Amino acid sequence: MDRSSNRKDIPKSLFVLLMVIYAAASLYTILANRSGETVRFLGNDVQFSSFTGMFSSIANICLIFLVVFFGKVGFITSIVLLVLQLPGLFIGIAINGNLLAIPGFFSNLVTIVAVIIIYNGTKQVRKLRSSQMKHLKEQQVFSQRLFEQTARALVTAIDAKDEYSRGHSIRVADYSEKIAKTLGWSEEDCNKVYYSALLHDVGKIGIDDDIINKNGKLTPEEYEVIKQHPAMGDQILSSINEYPYLSIGAHYHHERYDGKGYPEGRKGEDIPEIARLISVADAYDAMTSNRSYRSAIPQPLVREEIVKGSGTQFDPRFAKVMMHLIDLDTEYKMKERNTVRELSGRTGLECDEFMSDFSDGINLSASITRVHLSASTKEGSEEPGKPSLILFDALDGRVHEDDKSALEMAYFEYGVIGLDGNVTGDGFRNVKTEILPEGRDFAASGEEPYEYDIEAVKINDHVRIKITRKEQPSDVSMIITLALPDSSRYAYISIAGEYCVIDEVSIDRDKESVSDDYITRIADEVSYIERPEGDIPNVQVNGHKTAASKGIPLDNGFTITFHAMSLPTARLIWHCPYISVYTSPSGEPYTGGYKEYALIRLDGEYWDRGSFNNKLIVNKNDDFAGWDAWKQALKDGIDCSVTFKRKGNQIITTTENRGLFIKNTTTLNGNPDKLYVAITGDQVAITTIKITRDPIMV
Repeated sequence: MDRSSNRKDIPKSLFVLLMVIYAAASLYTILANRSGETVRFLGNDVQFSSFTGMFSSIANICLIFLVVFFGKVGFITSIVLLVLQLPGLFIGIAINGNLLAIPGFFSNLVTIVAVIIIYNGTKQVRKLRSSQMKHLKEQQVFSQRLFEQTARALVTAIDAKDEYSRGHSIRVADYSEKIAKTLGWSEEDCNKVYYSALLHDVGKIGIDDDIINKNGKLTPEEYEVIKQHPAMGDQILSSINEYPYLSIGAHYHHERYDGKGYPEGRKGEDIPEIARLISVADAYDAMTSNRSYRSAIPQPLVREEIVKGSGTQFDPRFAKVMMHLIDLDTEYKMKERNTVRELSGRTGLECDEFMSDFSDGINLSASITRVHLSASTKEGSEEPGKPSLILFDALDGRVHEDDKSALEMAYFEYGVIGLDGNVTGDGFRNVKTEILPEGRDFAASGEEPYEYDIEAVKINDHVRIKITRKEQPSDVSMIITLALPDSSRYAYISIAGEYCVIDEVSIDRDKESVSDDYITRIADEVSYIERPEGDIPNVQVNGHKTAASKGIPLDNGFTITFHAMSLPTARLIWHCPYISVYTSPSGEPYTGGYKEYALIRLDGEYWDRGSFNNKLIVNKNDDFAGWDAWKQALKDGIDCSVTFKRKGNQIITTTENRGLFIKNTTTLNGNPDKLYVAITGDQVAITTIKITRDPIMV
């Protein structure tokens, strides 16, 4: 049907009804036209043929209704049917001599004219209405654009007051919109969240610049002044009657879920939903942006702070979504973008003494990272230039020289690799060096600058760095294989040097990963599972779900006990055991046909991917001593017990550890026969795994 004329409130069944009435009326028109019988009507004998015009008129009225209600489709249908009526009426008059059919014949002609006039009239009305709607939409677009430009201009003025929060409002708006979209909110609601978040700090326009830009901690009096900006924002925005939701973010974004926020000390769901959402996005951006007193906090630590604040500072529902968005942001794009990675926008370095200048860390993975650079001795230096690579691990991927920041960022320096082949440092378990072609001297010679191509790759606890010096008549390469302390650490290289100028730096990475045997092992893998085994082998998980225990058939249910100890490199809450409920043809996790129904972390976190229904309940009892104590207990090693019960398509998983009670109910779509359970995790050793099947469950 023609979309321009068909109204949503007109049922399609009306079209069918009109066609049925038309067919019946047309049939009686034909019967009456050909009949010579008489019928009793109002006490008189009347020729049945005299009803021809009446039946024809009813049919024609139905056709007119088709045009009125169904536009182009109705018009075409009506014209076709009216034209088909004409031969029958004409035959009745000319051949059968039925003069009573003459009114029906002319009525039919008049109806054709009426149908054409009505269709053209309604067409003009629709055209006029379409023009008016187009004009109205243009006005709405103009008004929306004007509103957006005004809002952004206001936000720019606000952010300009604080040199350390440029772009803060726009980022908070973007993060808030991401949370809303992840929750499946409507486009209208997402827009409301975006603009309410965009203007959440509008009240700061009334705060003195000296307080906002103070370099250091605020005095209690200054903090009280800052706390006035939500009320000021509410006063500014509440007068915009067309957009009443705008003031919500400004007024309540500093309220806390536990009721300890300001300005009104609202608690839980007494805080407007939009404000609870914006509060998480606002805190996230504050932590991931540079401030006068600190640099942006590494994303893993930000995530942990959100975990700790869930249920106290933040609404758990929105905190959970924010954590999920962090997990998806593997390249840490959700942060303030005022600096460029690696060389901060430069193409080279000027190094005096060692560590006087160096790049940010370049993350090494199973995909080969390729670095090109040229190096020459710095002009005026009495010492020859010594370009080098610093190999290290840190939460923020940066080299740290002072002890305080090194401790905060868990900085660990494996050692220094000189581009002349000299390797120093005590952070390796073993080092092997080979030069290709054999017998060549790798020491730099000839005229400067020297050009180098570097290939670096990390697989588990081994790093392979190939340094090729470009020279005539042929290039010479040095391959350095390094065994790291264990598999759970990350590895970064930073470009540095002494008394040299490093230039023409380019950094690239292959898209494909190398095979697991690309690096020849020079040291045995460090094991933290040298403990007694239980019913199935122990398992060491060096990274997020990089390994798992053997699959255990779920059947009707069982209880599994095991000893868990986080690895020495574990430092975050979610570095703990996970429970995976899944199905696979082989019964083993992460094999062909593997399908995961639930992944439950023993820290109580779960993200429902939407494919299956998981209802998670997490309660902290009096034995829960806080997350720091919980992490320390896991470092020392804890005994865990997890119980599974299956009832048809429902699986109930319960566990309690260190005051944290977890119950997850998984409702499956259907009732698969083969279900399995496996223990996995992140940076954790799982040992002494025992399975007890309750006779009642079997």
